[in-house]
Amino acid sequence: MKSTHKPKTRAERLHRRHLRVRKRVEGTPERPRLVVRRTLKHIYAQIVDDMANRTLLTVSDLTVGDGKKQERSTAVGKAVAERAKAVGISRVVFDRAGYKYHGRVKAVADGAREGGLEF
Repeated sequence: MKSTHKPKTRAERLHRRHLRVRKRVEGTPERPRLVVRRTLKHIYAQIVDDMANRTLLTVSDLTVGDGKKQERSTAVGKAVAERAKAVGISRVVFDRAGYKYHGRVKAVADGAREGGLEF
């Protein structure tokens, strides 16, 4: 962010909200952070260890399958949970990255819970 002016654009407002969420959410080796990135067409999920500054795994709807955006988001959540369990991760902290917790973001979280991840 350039200065402390009131954010005007949509991207600036999203960035501000993301920073506000990140103040409280931190990934550790025991409980890494599950981050959601949403675009108009696609959705991405990553598991990040903030202590080591490493991305442990990443999944996108480009690799998961077909269907409506909501269905693909749920599939991304399930795929993240499956890959995380294979690596040995069972508990995560959910980072909604400034997005509202509804729609596709909520679908990723629900899919991850269905897959066996604990939040």
